Amino acid sequence: MIHLLFTGGTISMQRDPAAGGNVPAHAGEALVGMVPGLERVAEFRIENWARVPACHLGPERLWALRERVREVAESAVVAGIVVTHGTDTIEETAYLLDRTLDPRVPVAITGAMRTASDEEWDGPRNLLDAAAVAASADSAGRGTLVVFDGQVFAGRTAVKTHATDRSAFSAPHFRAIGRVVGGRVSYDEARRQSGITAGVLATGLSARVALVPMVVGDEGTLLDLARPGHAGVVVEAFGSGNVPPNAVPAIGRWLEDGKPVVLASRCPQGLVTPSYAFEGGGARLVAMGVLPAGPRTPSQARMELAIALSSGVPYDAP
Repeated sequence: MIHLLFTGGTISMQRDPAAGGNVPAHAGEALVGMVPGLERVAEFRIENWARVPACHLGPERLWALRERVREVAESAVVAGIVVTHGTDTIEETAYLLDRTLDPRVPVAITGAMRTASDEEWDGPRNLLDAAAVAASADSAGRGTLVVFDGQVFAGRTAVKTHATDRSAFSAPHFRAIGRVVGGRVSYDEARRQSGITAGVLATGLSARVALVPMVVGDEGTLLDLARPGHAGVVVEAFGSGNVPPNAVPAIGRWLEDGKPVVLASRCPQGLVTPSYAFEGGGARLVAMGVLPAGPRTPSQARMELAIALSSGVPYDAP
């Protein structure tokens, strides 16, 4: 049996002329009724956990979702779990689940880029593919997976890289680890392990972590404004980890307060490599105590730091 946990997002929406756009409309039962053949994939049960846009899921509700998924996974009743979710923040949710849950019961997260009102609605195919992934014996032990447009990504690597395309997800620092074709799930065994260390024994998601992008001529104003209300910060730097020199003192003030600073890159591919020793260069920042993000986008680095600070463990920078 697989557990279908519906949270909302575009996959649940349809166009409302009175509202002037897309709004949540369909519960899990209605969505399942629009997916012919789902009953042939596996026996399933439905849970309507929420019906909200992804941008409405703050830290408390996100942690509550994580706890619900954990409860279902630990019930020893289901072989896999499907979570439907708005695409805007799938990468944060997938990262949290993949980093903090036991990987033995697979969790397949999916959604849609089109609504039920659109001719090219991708919801039924994505839901059917996610069910196939959750039900596949070969998915056991792979943890959380993002299933979208026929591709399967490890949860801690998946990122939304296009605002509107149906193939919205990729893994900038890795690759897809599998695919679904005609309902058949296959994995690339050579890339089964992403190389990132496994799970954090997380206890919550209470720590507030800021994400501050650098801009040309940055003087650290936003860094200083964010410091009083946050326990740590991810700095979205240029290139391989460089910032304007006038922003360096503000970074130093975070460190003086004992608050961790993680250095990520605004580049969609490649890692922060502390090789530049000029003022504001990544090498100088790391020498000050700034932590490189590792193979993570800024949003993933922020989630990693939030998990670490909430759980009292160091930031993991593989």
